[in-house]
Amino acid sequence: MAPNTPSIFNDVIGPVMRGPSSSHCAAAVRIGRLARDLMGGRIEHVRMEFDAKGSLAFTHEGQGSDMGLFGGLLGWDAPDERLADSSAAIQAAGIQVELRIADFGDAHPNTYRLTLNNAHESRGMIALSTGGGMIEVIDIDGFPLSLKGDYFETLIYANSQTRDIIDLLKQHAAADDIALRGRAGNSLIQVKTQAPIPQGLLSEISSRPGVTDIRTLGPVLPVLACKSMRVPFSTCAEMTAFNEAAHLDLGRLAACYESARGNIREGEVVARMAEIVRILRRSIARGLQGTHVANRILGPQSGGFQAARQGGRLLDAGMLNTMILYVSALMEVKSAMGVIVAAPTAGSCGGLPGAVFGAAEHMELSEDHMVQAMLAAGMIGVFICARSTFAAEVCGCMAECGSGSGMAAAALVTLAGGSARQAVDAASMALQNTLGMICDPVANRVEVPCLGKNVLAASNALACANMALAGYDAVIPLDETIAAMDRIGKGLPMELRCTNLGGLSITAAAKALEKRLASGILQD
Repeated sequence: MAPNTPSIFNDVIGPVMRGPSSSHCAAAVRIGRLARDLMGGRIEHVRMEFDAKGSLAFTHEGQGSDMGLFGGLLGWDAPDERLADSSAAIQAAGIQVELRIADFGDAHPNTYRLTLNNAHESRGMIALSTGGGMIEVIDIDGFPLSLKGDYFETLIYANSQTRDIIDLLKQHAAADDIALRGRAGNSLIQVKTQAPIPQGLLSEISSRPGVTDIRTLGPVLPVLACKSMRVPFSTCAEMTAFNEAAHLDLGRLAACYESARGNIREGEVVARMAEIVRILRRSIARGLQGTHVANRILGPQSGGFQAARQGGRLLDAGMLNTMILYVSALMEVKSAMGVIVAAPTAGSCGGLPGAVFGAAEHMELSEDHMVQAMLAAGMIGVFICARSTFAAEVCGCMAECGSGSGMAAAALVTLAGGSARQAVDAASMALQNTLGMICDPVANRVEVPCLGKNVLAASNALACANMALAGYDAVIPLDETIAAMDRIGKGLPMELRCTNLGGLSITAAAKALEKRLASGILQD
C-alpha cells in the first residue's frame, strides 16, 4: 500500500463524535486512548505540554482538546455522552493534570507532548493531530516512530539481543511491519499487526534475555491498514483513466476504491455509509427540535429560519433554503455536544450533509441516492487529504469548509445523475472559489464565522454543481487545484490559521464576546 492511502471512513467521512472540533476533540480522544494503552490503563499523573507558537496554546480549552484528551485517558470514545464532563471525571478518577506551555519549536501546530506517570513508571509520548480527527504518534519514550492508530501496535522494550526476538516475530506474529528503534543502548521493537499478537507468543518473548517490557496499543481507527492492499487509483487523473473502460459514476468509483483500501466488500462499504447517513439525518432532526447549551455565542438559529420559511418571509431560493436549514441544524447540534459526523471535519460538519440531504429531500430521492452522493463526496476528500490536509491549523478554512464545499459539489452532481467527469469538475470549481479562506474562530469557539462558512460551502456547492451539469469548463484540473490549495494554505500567516490572533477574532466585538464568555455572563 502507498505510504499515504487515505480511507473514506478513516480520513474523510468520520469520525462519529461529539465536540466542537475534530482536530482538537476527536483527535485528542484518540491520542488519549493510545496513551492509556501505553500505561496499561494505570495513570496517576499526566503533564500536557503545548508549543507557545502552536495552535493548541490558544485553542486547547475552547475547542475541546483538554476535554477530548481527558476522555481518551479514561478510555472513552469520541461519541461518548460523558465527554462534556471529562474534566470532573478525570479528577474523580484521581488523575492529576498539569499543563505547561513553552517554546518547544514544534514543527506542527497541533503537537501534544505528554508525560504519564504512576507509582511504578513514567512514559512519554509526542503526538500530532493532523486534521479531521486523524493523528500520528511520532515519539514514544524518546524513540522516534510512526503510529497512526490503524494497527495493533506491539512495543517490545529490550536492552540486548533483539535479533532472535525479531526472527521469532517474523516466524509467528503475522506482522505487516517490524521496525527496530535504538537509543542509548536500549531498543524498541515496533510490531504492526491486524490482530493482537497471541498471548502465548508475547509470554515467550517476555521471557527472553534483555526484554524489559511489552506494551500493546489497540487501533483507534475504524478501517485498519494492510501493506498488501493496492487501490485502483490514488489521484483524480488516475481515476479518470481507470474509468475510461469502467464508465462508473463517482459513487461507484468510491465504493470500488474503499473496498480495495479497507479489504472489505463493496456491499459493506455501502452499508457503512448508509449507517453514517442515518446518523446524520438523526442529527439534523435533533437540531430542528432545538438545542440549548450554556455560554455559546449563537443560540438556536435554525428554528427561526424554519419559521420564516414556513411563513413565506424568505426569498425564494428553492432547495438552497432547505440546505441552509439543515446546515444550521447540524452546526447547532455540534455546538451543543450532540452526535455529529466530521465531514470532513467537525468545524465543517454542516456544509456537505446539509447540501446533500437538503437537495435529496427537495428532489424526493431515496436514502440509496444519499448514500451514493456521500460516497462520491468521500472520493473527492480522498484526493484532497492524500496531497494536502483538512487541518485549518495548517491550511486555513479552505482546508475545512473549502474542502467540504468541493466534496458537496461532487455529491450534488451525483444526486442529479451526472457523470464522474462532471462531479470532478464541480469539485474543482468549488474548491477554486474558496482558495485563501482563513480560519478565524471568534473567542476560540467553532461557531462564528463557522456557521456562515458552512452555509457558504453548501451554496457554492450548489452553484458549481449546476455549472458542471451545464457543461462549464473547470479549466484547472482537480489535482492541480488541490496542489494550489495546499501551497496557498501553507503560505498563510500563522495568525490566519485557526488562532485567535487574526481576522474576525481580533475585532472589538469578538474580544468583548470573549470576555463575556470567560466570565460566564453569556447564556444560550
